[in-house]
This record gives sequence, structure tokens and C-alpha cells, in this order.
Amino acid sequence: MKSKKRIYLDHAATTPIDSRVLSAMQKTAKEIFGNPSSIHKEGVEAKKVISEARKDIAARIGANPDEIIFTGGGTESNNLAIFGAANILDIRCPEYKRKHIIVSSIEHPSVLLCARELEKRGAEVTFLSVGNNGIVFAKSVAEAIRENTVLVSVMYANNEIGTIQPIAEIAKVIRHAKHKPLFHTDACQATNYLDMNVLRLGVDLMTFNASKMYGPKGVGALYVKRGVPLSPLVFGGGQEKGMRSGTENVSGIAGFAEAMKLAETMKEKESARLLKLRDFFIKEILKKMPNAVLNGSAKNRLPNNVNFSFPGLDGEELVIQLDARGIAASTGSACANIAHDGKVSHVLKAIGADNDIARGGVRFTLGRGTTKEDMKRTAKELSDIVKNLRQ
Repeated sequence: MKSKKRIYLDHAATTPIDSRVLSAMQKTAKEIFGNPSSIHKEGVEAKKVISEARKDIAARIGANPDEIIFTGGGTESNNLAIFGAANILDIRCPEYKRKHIIVSSIEHPSVLLCARELEKRGAEVTFLSVGNNGIVFAKSVAEAIRENTVLVSVMYANNEIGTIQPIAEIAKVIRHAKHKPLFHTDACQATNYLDMNVLRLGVDLMTFNASKMYGPKGVGALYVKRGVPLSPLVFGGGQEKGMRSGTENVSGIAGFAEAMKLAETMKEKESARLLKLRDFFIKEILKKMPNAVLNGSAKNRLPNNVNFSFPGLDGEELVIQLDARGIAASTGSACANIAHDGKVSHVLKAIGADNDIARGGVRFTLGRGTTKEDMKRTAKELSDIVKNLRQ
């Protein structure tokens, strides 16, 4: 008997690599093998690949090439932004005995855990609350800014519930504050679907990641606005303007640039397609399981994100049973599952969910290969699983 095809609905965790991206990487890996820091012909060729990729990526987000720092991924970029800003400002602003930073309570663990570590080191941290729909209020940011506030970090789109934050509005509030802290946004989930122009967004620092846009794993970038001071986390050969020492991943960076190009080219059409599938799936779930709880805003969310809780049921158990039926979903952030026990979502708790709902969340994130038939089958299989577990 022919087995059913597997349905992959965990694109927020990582995306499959696009064949065009893979081709660009293979060509580079095969033909360009020199060390970019070497001054011979092979090294110059490798340096040129990185330079062209930097120019291309910068142009797509409205930045200058020298404002792009290549890293090993989104987590490293977030760490560089937060620790890099805090460390340098400790040195440059000794008049403030204790630095204050602001982060939202629904950030990715690579931001939250940085904030908690800084707190252990003596910094003051405000964890901004969000509304029940998972949206950060710009007014709350304005009210939280103090004389010693050096950094605000609010993610562009949430990785668990897909809610889109008013980044440009928050930036405006920060610009009009008496004491203007730096503004960082984690845009890893946003790249495929939202406006990434840093001038329109008004950010000083922005994180993005190739593996979330059908590119290679282990490659990311941090946009650093000209004039923004940062302290490096990694020391060595002084690559990436001294901000990220270590021999660059040339083929990975070439793949990153190709993935970014494809994302920008496909963004409008693919977002519209996924939006229809997302809303169809939500309706199917609520029709088959009226007690299901949609987590986050019904409309102000990424076009590929659906997050439901099923009262009385464990989200992890649902994911395991879906997997057995050929459907890949998740309970939330893959990084959170590693950093914590994965049982209770800090994001769902932050939007007011009780432990029963926060423990039962299942995230479905659609992608370029997702079809309406996939959504129909997933809704049916999930309904059967929930029915069996409730018996």
C-alpha cells in the first residue's frame, strides 16, 4: 500500500532549502574555496563573493553594505545586538551605574535569556507585557523608557503565535523620547512576508536568518545602523569589521543572498496565497473542534502561522500523534524546547493563557509547498486525534 506523503508544517522552526539556493551554494563551494582574508587570487575571489552578497542583501533592506554583519544565525545576531550594545555602553556611559533595557515578554529565548543574563550582571530589565492578542503597545514602551535605558528589543513577528508588532510605531515613540535608547528587532520570522526596509521601520539593529527563508542553516546577519556602537562577542582575526571574527562561510553567505533575493521576489504573491490557506485552516479547525482556542490575533499575524490550544490536552502529545500520521507540527519554538522543558509556553502565558491552554498549544506554520489538500488532511487527522484522546 502506498504511504501518504508527509506534510511539513513547521516552517517557523526551519525551512527546506530552495533548489536555486542550493545550486548557488554548490557552485560557490566548488569554485571558490579560498580564505577571504588571504590576499592571493583565490582569497580575493572569495572576498568578492562576500562583498557582492553583502551589497545585495543590504540593498534589499534599504541599508548600506557596511551596515551588514554576517553571523552564524539568528541566535548569534540577537546575542551580538544585546550584549554588544550593553557592553559598549557600560564603557562609554559610566555615568549610569546600572543600565536599563526593555524587552517584550514574548521574545525568542535568544533575546529573553540574554536579558536575564544581563539582569544577573546587574542591569535593570523591564519585560513588557502584551495584550491578550499578543501585541506590544507602543505606549507601554514609551512609559517604560527611563534616563538610563540603553536598549529596547521587540521582535517584528512572534515565532510561536505569529503576531506582528508595530515596529515603526515603536520606533517613532523611541525617537521622540527625551532619552533615546537603541532599538533592536528580531526579524527572523518576518523576512518572507513583511516589509524589511530598515529606514521605514526606524530600527538601529535588526536580526535575520537564512534558515527561515529557504536558505542554509548556520548563516545569519545583523543590521547595524551607521554610528551605532557595538562590542564584539568573538575575538580573533577581525573579520566582519571586527564584530565577528572567524573565517566566513562563503558558500553559506552566497546561499543567504540568493535566498533573500527569492524571498523579496516571491513575498507579495506567496503571502496572499498563504493568507487564504491560513484562514481556511482556521475555519476548518473551529468547524471540526469548536472548543479549540486560537492563540494570538486572528488577523494581525503572519500569513503562514496558526497556533491552537485544545483544552485538557497536551500539545506535545498532539504533535507526536500528528507526526505518526505523517504531519510535522510543533508546540512552539524549537529553541524553547531545548532551553526549557517545552511543556508550558512563555508566550501563551504572557497573553493570559492559563496552564491548561499554555500546555496545549500546537503551532502549524505553512510554507511554499503547502496546499489546500494538506490543510484539509491536517484538520481531519487532528480532529480524529483530539476525538480519540477525549474518549
